[in-house]
Amino acid sequence: MRVLIVEDEPYLAEAIRDGLRLAAIAADIAGDGNIAQELLDLNPYDIVVLDRDIPGPSGDEIAKFIVGSGSGMPILMLTAADRLDDKASGFELGADDYLTKPFALQELVLRLRALNRRRAHNRPPVRELAGLRLDVFRREVYRDGRYIALTRKQFAVLEVLVATEGGIVSAEELLERAWDAHADPFTNAVRITVSGLRKRLGEPWLIATVPGVGYRIDINEGAERG
Repeated sequence: MRVLIVEDEPYLAEAIRDGLRLAAIAADIAGDGNIAQELLDLNPYDIVVLDRDIPGPSGDEIAKFIVGSGSGMPILMLTAADRLDDKASGFELGADDYLTKPFALQELVLRLRALNRRRAHNRPPVRELAGLRLDVFRREVYRDGRYIALTRKQFAVLEVLVATEGGIVSAEELLERAWDAHADPFTNAVRITVSGLRKRLGEPWLIATVPGVGYRIDINEGAERG
């Protein structure tokens, strides 16, 4: 999952970003409405965490921009106000969820997971494919009943691959979905992470390399290394 944090308080924005990274969620920061619009045009975010009170185009205007784009991208609004009419107006603008400051980071993570699950055609939080059992809330992976310990980035990559249910995911898409805006587009991080993930999952190899195209979960197992 990749999230855009639109928040003009640098310390809070960085704390949210760092906390989401610990939960295997890639996150970028926009400190004002103009930067938010630029990043939304450039990157395929899964969810936007949006503070209503930001410089430049306001959070409300950014919400209208997202809704008007027709992307269906979920919006989780942040606000210091706890009044019902403020929340009501936010939902009318297109917000999918609301969180009042101050909040617990764990609650934010749970809400983001829930929003992402609903967006993904109501897929259950526990996904099973080709002998894999992936629990996105507990961040646990099992293969044929055996627990597999993964790094945060390996888990993020596996989550993207499993969500396609055997479909091919390019290295570029993995970089967009599992890394943030600071990732070098010419890096070998995707190949290295996939290689490490494949070894963690063990034989027979589950992640197939489709030469010149990308990677997929081999639902028939026996995947080629690469």
